[in-house]
Amino acid sequence: MSRHPLRVAIAESERSLAAAGVGSPRVDAELLAAHVLDRPRSQLLMTPLVDDDEVERLRELTARRAKREPLQHILGTAVLGPVTVDVGPGVFVPRPETELLLEWGLAAIRDVRSPVVVDLCTGSAALALAFAGSRPDGTVHALEADPAAVRWARHNIAAHGDRVTLHVADVRWPDLLVELEGRVDLVVCNPPYVPDGTPVEPEVADWDPADAVFGGPDGLELIPAVLDVAAGLLRHGGALAVEHDDTHAESVPELLRRRRTLDEVVEHADLAGRPRFVTARRVPAPRGTRVRPDSRDGA
Repeated sequence: MSRHPLRVAIAESERSLAAAGVGSPRVDAELLAAHVLDRPRSQLLMTPLVDDDEVERLRELTARRAKREPLQHILGTAVLGPVTVDVGPGVFVPRPETELLLEWGLAAIRDVRSPVVVDLCTGSAALALAFAGSRPDGTVHALEADPAAVRWARHNIAAHGDRVTLHVADVRWPDLLVELEGRVDLVVCNPPYVPDGTPVEPEVADWDPADAVFGGPDGLELIPAVLDVAAGLLRHGGALAVEHDDTHAESVPELLRRRRTLDEVVEHADLAGRPRFVTARRVPAPRGTRVRPDSRDGA
């Protein structure tokens, strides 16, 4: 069996991916090589030579990625914050942009003792598990309706020690999570929000479930329901973060501003400077109002 320079094999993979229109060909080529060699990407430089079968395996995976199969499907996993979850056909692949929503949410509950967090439209449960992993003192609930996504969420939650409670329900149903009413410190949601008919990349169009991507003619089909649920769950001063389409920079914040129960509405951009998620807080309790015994001081 002959040996080959790994850098040459990676360069070949990079050229193939670039020719196929993959947006990050070098990174993807290195991640595929790391997967083949079963080692971190940071250790590739420590492996100057690889065997014939490893080169062939890299070529096979490169060919799949060149057909625009999502990298996460090929690897079988996706990373969000401190957690790695399994993903594949039937569930939405977590995106790097959601890291910013995670960071904001963690900051919002930084000073809350034993926070209660609810992740609506959880999909793979990656975001819920990221909060659970970041705040082991917290209680995290996740809600999902799609049967295929529920299977992935259950699998991932079990793989991470059952630290998230999964609720199989549609965010549009009435009387959701009534046992948590007025007790939640943070509600987050990455709902389907792309307007119907919007052109999307092949990785999305051909692989992500349409129901997890498209949110009706204007992309806002589920967001009012998300706000209804959040309004009932949040304690006074509790925080809300909702991801949205980059065409919603005005419409989604306006939906939040119309709610008399919400204030401190702020729009946030992603790493590319595009509008990506909006945040708010439930208005504090009026002065003199008796606070429920299970309410907590916090962020």
